[in-house]
Amino acid sequence: MNEARKANQTAMVSEKKKMEAPSESRGISKQKWLEDRKKKIGKLLDANGLDMTTAYMLDTQEAAEAKYKKWEKDPAPFGWDVFNQKTLYNAYKKRTKNVDVDLEEYNKMKEADPEFYREASSLQYGKAPKISEDKIERMVKELKDRDENRKSFSRRRRFRDEKDIDSINDRNEHFNKKIERAFGKYTLEIKNNLERGTALPD
Repeated sequence: MNEARKANQTAMVSEKKKMEAPSESRGISKQKWLEDRKKKIGKLLDANGLDMTTAYMLDTQEAAEAKYKKWEKDPAPFGWDVFNQKTLYNAYKKRTKNVDVDLEEYNKMKEADPEFYREASSLQYGKAPKISEDKIERMVKELKDRDENRKSFSRRRRFRDEKDIDSINDRNEHFNKKIERAFGKYTLEIKNNLERGTALPD
């Protein structure tokens, strides 16, 4: 009887856990992470004889510099500001700051060609001045660097092995996450019953 009582107790506890807190869809929750961090920092503060207001004293120089550098950054454009002229001009300046310009050669080319800046009525439409190979190579290198930067920047989320696989491809996974956010709390009991096998008829 005691063994049966213990088995019932453990089953009841596990059932309660399943009912109360649905499993995190993205690993550990942010609140739990913050609480763990506070506990860890609290231990370090106690060990060093500090309080929570002086927690910054535990940061290394590198960590503090990285934090300040992050704060100094201009905020990224948001919403429609991504497409306005100021943002596009700033992006252009950022791309061209590494390009070195030879003003002497530019002035020589301008003096040699009277129609360097052509008007709409010019008869030299479609003609372009000769451009040296090293300039073309420089432009190609800049385009390749931009392409490499674009490839290195990725917002693809890390795949979590511990999470159950419930999708057949990336789009289906995204859709399933949306459905889980909207209806997860209502379908939790049904899912638990299906996992245990108690929802199926004999």
